[in-house]
Amino acid sequence: MLRDFVSCLRLLSLTVVAAIATAALAATPATTAPPIASYDMLQRVNTALVSLRVEAIPGANSVESLGQSRYGSGVVIGDDGLILTIGYLVLEAQSIEVGTHDGRSVPARAVAYDLATGFGLIRPLVPLRGVQSVALSSPATPSTGDRMLVGIGGRDGGIGMTQLVSKRAFSGYWEYHLDQAFFTSPPAPNHSGAPLFNLQGELIGIGSLFTTDAAGKGPRSLPGNMFVPVDLLKPVLAELQATGSTRASRRPWLGLSSGALDGRLQVLRVSRESPAEAAGLRPGDVVLEIDGAKVATPEALYKQLWMHAEPDDEIELTVQQGEVVRKIRFRAIDRMQTLRKPAGI
Repeated sequence: MLRDFVSCLRLLSLTVVAAIATAALAATPATTAPPIASYDMLQRVNTALVSLRVEAIPGANSVESLGQSRYGSGVVIGDDGLILTIGYLVLEAQSIEVGTHDGRSVPARAVAYDLATGFGLIRPLVPLRGVQSVALSSPATPSTGDRMLVGIGGRDGGIGMTQLVSKRAFSGYWEYHLDQAFFTSPPAPNHSGAPLFNLQGELIGIGSLFTTDAAGKGPRSLPGNMFVPVDLLKPVLAELQATGSTRASRRPWLGLSSGALDGRLQVLRVSRESPAEAAGLRPGDVVLEIDGAKVATPEALYKQLWMHAEPDDEIELTVQQGEVVRKIRFRAIDRMQTLRKPAGI
C-alpha cells in the first residue's frame, strides 16, 4: 500500500501537513517568510494528484527496460485537465488509466513525451470533475535544506514531508542529462511521476528515480529521490502541447547505456535495434573518444554527441574491446522516430 511510506516519511492528514509546514518556517523572520500553504491550498493540491496505470504497446522496445505494465503518479497542471508526469511512464503507451483521489478511474491518452527534459503530458478523455490545477513554482530556486511536500496519486495516496538535500547535475545512463536536478530525502515509496511542492503548494519538480546518494559525494549513502525541476517545463510547455515533443529532443541517439568506472566510460548495455548494436558495440566495451574528443563520463559523451546539428549525423567512437582499440564510424538516429505509437495515432 502507498500508505506504507518509509518510517521517516509518511502520508499525513492535510491538517497535520499544514501544521508541520507552518512549524518548519516558524523560525524564519516574519518580514522574509513566504506564506505557508493553508489547509484549503493543501486540499486543492491533494485533489490534483492522480495515479497512473499504463500498458505499453506489446513488443515495444521500451518494454525491455521499463516493463509492459507501469504505475506511478501525476498532477493536474491545466484547467482543461492536462496532467504532468515523468515521461518514461507513458513511453510507447497503448492505454492509460488515471485514478483520482475520490476513487474514480478515467481513460487518458499521451499528449507529449520530451526526451530532453524527461517530462510526459497526459490528457484525460473525460473531464476530471472537482479538480483544480496546481500552480507552477515561481522562478525562485529552492534552497538546500528546504522542507518540501511530495504527493502520491490515487485514492490510497496523499501528501508527505521530505527535504531538499542537494541540487546538482545529473547524467542518466540512458543518454539523458540535466544541468541541475533536485534530490530529496527521505524517499517516497512510489517516486515515478510524484510531484514535489514547496510549502506554499507550488509545483517544484516531478519524481524520476530512487537514489542511494541523494546528498551527493560523501562518506555515507543517503537514500532519496531525484526530481526534474518544473522550471525546465515552462519554456517548452506550449511546444509540447502543439507538437508532442520539442526540437531539443531531436538529437543523435546511439542506444548506449554507459557508466563511469575507475575513470573510464564503460558500456553497460546496448539497446536492441539501435545504432550501437548495428555497429557491433557490446557490454564491457570502453568508450575512449567520440569524434576525436576524449571522454570518461556519460556527461562528457552526451555533450559532445549533442553538438551534432542533425540527429542522423555520422559519429566516430574510439572503443576498446578487450585488448583491441578500434575506431568505429556509424550514423546515429533520431530516438523520437523509433518510438512506437498505438494504432490510430
